[in-house]
Amino acid sequence: MNAVNASGWRPSMGEAGEGAGFKTASGDYGLMLEEALSFELGSSEKCGVDLDKPSRPAAAGLSKFLRKSAPALPGLTEPETVRHYTRLSRQNYAIDLGPFPLGSCTMKHNPRLNEKMARLPGFADVHPLQPQKTVEGALEVIEQLADWLITLTGMASVAMSPKAGAHGELCGLLCIRAALDARGEKRDVVLVPESAHGTNPATAAFAGFKVQSIPATPEGRVDVEALKAKLGPNVAGVMITNPNTCGLFEPEMKAIGDAVHAAGGYVYCDGANFNAIVGKVRPGDLGVDAMHINLHKTFSTPHGGGGPGAGPVVLSEALAPFAPLPFVSRGEDGPNGRRLHLVEEENAGEGHEQAFGRMVAFHGQMGMFTRALTYILSHGADGLRQVAEDAVLNANYVLRSCEDLLPAPFAKSGPCMHEALFSDAGLAEGFSTLDIAKGLIDEGFHPMTVYFPLVVKGAMLVEPTETESKAGLDRFIGSLRSLAQRAKDGDGSLHSAPHFAPRRRLDETLAARKPVLVWQGTPGEPATPSLSEFGGS
Repeated sequence: MNAVNASGWRPSMGEAGEGAGFKTASGDYGLMLEEALSFELGSSEKCGVDLDKPSRPAAAGLSKFLRKSAPALPGLTEPETVRHYTRLSRQNYAIDLGPFPLGSCTMKHNPRLNEKMARLPGFADVHPLQPQKTVEGALEVIEQLADWLITLTGMASVAMSPKAGAHGELCGLLCIRAALDARGEKRDVVLVPESAHGTNPATAAFAGFKVQSIPATPEGRVDVEALKAKLGPNVAGVMITNPNTCGLFEPEMKAIGDAVHAAGGYVYCDGANFNAIVGKVRPGDLGVDAMHINLHKTFSTPHGGGGPGAGPVVLSEALAPFAPLPFVSRGEDGPNGRRLHLVEEENAGEGHEQAFGRMVAFHGQMGMFTRALTYILSHGADGLRQVAEDAVLNANYVLRSCEDLLPAPFAKSGPCMHEALFSDAGLAEGFSTLDIAKGLIDEGFHPMTVYFPLVVKGAMLVEPTETESKAGLDRFIGSLRSLAQRAKDGDGSLHSAPHFAPRRRLDETLAARKPVLVWQGTPGEPATPSLSEFGGS
């Protein structure tokens, strides 16, 4: 059976395992070139440039580090090198090519203004070991951003140094532990709802707490009565994601906070989904004691590939004294009577002697701070509110446009927030979420988050974000509906999707458990093992 994408284009199909498209004599498919490794392209026996034979340097004390033989690097000319990396870049999917509908990730467009500001001299080239008097402009950026985060969340203070969401979670839990130690209490249990992010129980366990799970209601929200039943003198607090990973707001958040506080615990809120409520709801008003904010989610800069990231943690008055070092403070001895400086261990006694320690060697990710503040200032308070409103609107548009073909288990729980959650329960026998996800690659889209949250069978979590236009959403919805219908009709070609990508479907379990991360072989010869060992071609 020939595969057809939503646009109606029907390519010619090669034999099973060969890929798809119009195959040329070279084995490539049109402009989608089969790119070899640089080691396979060039030989170590040649060099891409003409150089005089170097004389042996007489470096005193370094002779033992001199190479005994030339490194086995491939010799490539400049055009060969540039073309190699350019061809590789064309096989990447990027936010500049299309949407990343990953649920819980908030992969939205990064305005170019942000990048321009982050590259300004004084921000891009600032060094963490510079004298503080030479970086007061950078410290001003950090303090202004901190002030915005405190204002937007209704909290008392913020720790800016955590580098990512999970790092922020750890920071919040260490603040809670320090507060409990100051009270002379040794509580060791953290309650985590089923609808929380997966990092929450992992972080709690890493911090030395015992994790107890709280079930979800049939509507996809925290079972408040079950939570209250587990509260006791051993409970340090609750880690709750709001909006949760079912794409729903927790309307009982204030009641949960009141109950936890009455039992002597603290409330940690996972703020990864803050994009859905920024400018609309202040977590501090709901009784939250600590919440990390993914600057790389709510305030732009898609974070694929491991970075950059930043996860500041806003804190309530109860936890603020225990925030980690360093942090920016204002003194009274500078120009106009005010000077910014960092509070470190040597001067923490100036009112922050209860700090639990530090999270990082220096203060945080300057590039992310600059991007986030630029994003906030360019939007303003009203613009940030519109960000949340548009994100929620887009998610509900996707939900209501697809719920007739893909089961949406919580569609009747009210409007979703920033993401729409579907299930593969209605597909034909033998078809699953993975077939839909791989089919989206053929349609030119990055797949959505799959099989998460775990409370939904074959979950498909779609977060369109506010930066997608209606026309763009319509294209995505058209492809998703087409794939759902094909899966319901038993279209067997979905089992081998993607057909039009540089690689066919891999054995993902084998690729994850036995990845080949290092090239092994002789320059100028094919690498071993090949991708075919993982089921690809």
